[in-house]
Amino acid sequence: MIEVGALRALRSVAALGTLARAAEELGFTASAVSQQIKRLERQVGVPVLAPAGRGVVLTPAGQAIADSAPEVFQALERCVEAAQSVAEGAPRGTLRVVAFSTAIRGLLAPLVPRLAVRCPELRVELTEQDPQEALHSVDAGTADLALVHDADGLPVPLPPALVRRWVHTDLGDVVMSRTHPLAEREAPLDETALAGHAWVTSPPGTVCHQWFRRLFSQASAEPDVRHLIDDFATQLSLVASGQVVALVPCLARPPLGADLVARPLPRPPKREVHAVWRRSAEASPAIRAVLAELAPAGAGE
Repeated sequence: MIEVGALRALRSVAALGTLARAAEELGFTASAVSQQIKRLERQVGVPVLAPAGRGVVLTPAGQAIADSAPEVFQALERCVEAAQSVAEGAPRGTLRVVAFSTAIRGLLAPLVPRLAVRCPELRVELTEQDPQEALHSVDAGTADLALVHDADGLPVPLPPALVRRWVHTDLGDVVMSRTHPLAEREAPLDETALAGHAWVTSPPGTVCHQWFRRLFSQASAEPDVRHLIDDFATQLSLVASGQVVALVPCLARPPLGADLVARPLPRPPKREVHAVWRRSAEASPAIRAVLAELAPAGAGE
């Protein structure tokens, strides 16, 4: 009989290409993962991995096993969910949730205390991951639920075993010091109003930098970017000086306090946030409890 742990180890190696990366994902040492793979080879009687440069590749037999793994995991998960769905009381156990940082700040951090009151026997574990990494974690079974945002307006492609539900629309607006000249304007800030002001923005390659570049896509002159900062709390500390302004997603903002104000844009950039889980976990009471708490986040958007 094939061990589930060995099967999961093979699937992680197949997805990530090395024993070391699979071990990091699974929370084991590379030696432990290697031993699991060797046990799997003894159980099936044929090699499942072959060396390839600094990494490894699956043999045809290993690929056949990895291709069948999702069906095995889904069947096991349905057994667990069936037991939980008929058990009395509130959801229990551990729910592993992965999400990008601003979703943790704006959606999950407020949710966890409410859920602790409603479901005291449920333990929620949060891990920060970018959307692609989060999807892989849920698909591989190392996480149960993910919050992901779309990629520049296009939905992130889902593996066949996963399903998604929209939970929130995140908008961006311009944050400035209350003493900044733009703070006096109540109307949305168009390109003309924004021209000539200094900025702090997220580094190139991030969604928020793409948002920022679009603000000036029709401008004749390059915007005056003084600082490239990935952390939004640090951006806001620079904005508080009164020297720069920032384009910040609403989910990323803590309460602005008395010294900062936010002003809207005529066509604010936005990203859709979805919850993602495995189809086989559809009946999970824990996932349903989190989705129920997330539902009000999108109300009125």
